[in-house]
Amino acid sequence: MSETILKCTTRHIRLFTARVENNALVSDLDHLTLDLDPDNEFIWPEEAIEKVQNRFRELVEAESGSDLTDYTLRRIGSDLEGNIRLLLQKGEVSYNPECRVLNYSMGLPRTPELL
Repeated sequence: MSETILKCTTRHIRLFTARVENNALVSDLDHLTLDLDPDNEFIWPEEAIEKVQNRFRELVEAESGSDLTDYTLRRIGSDLEGNIRLLLQKGEVSYNPECRVLNYSMGLPRTPELL
């Protein structure tokens, strides 16, 4: 019997209890894989990616020794979504005008204030 892959999917975060092998997910309940912004809605400078990855590692480390459950994955995914919203509000990431569907899921883009 194969193990089930637990997953959490939010608008910009996908988490899987799996590892990637030959471009396929292989169930691994001791490993958590992050797929960041799978729809390429944002433009990601390397520093912003590192911030999300660091936050991801912090959250996973905080759960170390606990069972990974659907609830735990949803909490991590929700926290990371909030982190992305902060990066957008600070201007550290921006909407990708080349995105397949530009829906401003985290709010309207910031525009320069008029004098």
